[in-house]
Amino acid sequence: MRIAITGATGNVGTALLRRLAAETDLEVVGLARRPPVPGAGQPYDLARWHAVDLGDPAAPDRLAGWLAGVDAVVHLAWQIQPSHDRERLRRTNVTGTAHLLAAMRAAGVHRLVYASSVGTYAPGPKDRLVDESWPHTGVRRSGYSVDKAAVEDLLDGAERDDPDLKVARLRMGLVFQRDAGAEIARYFLGPLVPVSLLRRGRIPVVPASRRLRAQCVHADDAAEAYLRALRTGATGAFNIATEPVLDGPTLADEFGGRPVPVPVSALRLLAGAAWRARLQPTEPGWVDLAAAVPLMDCGRAAEVLGWRPARDARQAVREVIAGMATGTGTASAPMRPAGAVRRRLLGGLPGHRDPA
Repeated sequence: MRIAITGATGNVGTALLRRLAAETDLEVVGLARRPPVPGAGQPYDLARWHAVDLGDPAAPDRLAGWLAGVDAVVHLAWQIQPSHDRERLRRTNVTGTAHLLAAMRAAGVHRLVYASSVGTYAPGPKDRLVDESWPHTGVRRSGYSVDKAAVEDLLDGAERDDPDLKVARLRMGLVFQRDAGAEIARYFLGPLVPVSLLRRGRIPVVPASRRLRAQCVHADDAAEAYLRALRTGATGAFNIATEPVLDGPTLADEFGGRPVPVPVSALRLLAGAAWRARLQPTEPGWVDLAAAVPLMDCGRAAEVLGWRPARDARQAVREVIAGMATGTGTASAPMRPAGAVRRRLLGGLPGHRDPA
């Protein structure tokens, strides 16, 4: 089986390559804006790499050549920085997906496994679980969510236009692993937050709100879900997350802190002020997203894919916090370990370029 993976150097892509290394019958084509250098080591040496910017107008023709003879595509590529350049993000995420679909048609590839997200869902309940039939129209004030919903609309149209196209949509919760610690800190906290303070394994104060309840999954369990989607040929949407649900009290208990009630509106105001002042890279729509998206029922993944997570949410969040504290990463560009203080401070204003 020959598969191509877009965004194969990121958080989920790295975990998926690790998982695929145990499979003896797979050939992997890696597609990324910044491929690993030759000899980067495992898991990146598993793939044959091509450099491509999916949003480039020339991308469909280039991709079509590389996709010739491929049995399935796993589409993980997604750009979330620079957050102040909305058009650049949409060019990569939405236009880039349209380019990939065009290349697949040209190359005769009819199988796609897409990295969707809980962020594609419309606002929903925090006191019960919803299945995959919940509307996937997004959260209006979150650019990430708007683009995730737009891509699902693209996939709806592509499936209508091509009855032979088979699409699986894995709607993930937050994806955590230790190796993603440096990446997540760069993309969401920026160079000014002293993450080294997390080395004590303690977070003294945790914001709490009845709306701030979220789900996560360990990257290795996410990778298993992608492999099962490829192996089974299953189609449709699948919610992917583990228990328990993460909220202020749960995190405070895990890290020896105290949950402090904070209105979502206040958190959004603070995040927006810091973002506009270029103090941190996370635009305030992420607060809206966290407060709005529903909690997911993952029963369909268990029933159809036979997928069950091996790690719980507490283990996943412990790992990523430890990775953030120590600047842990890998040999790929987006996952590289935390660099020298000077490089991080001089890497540009948060949210205005690819993180340094």
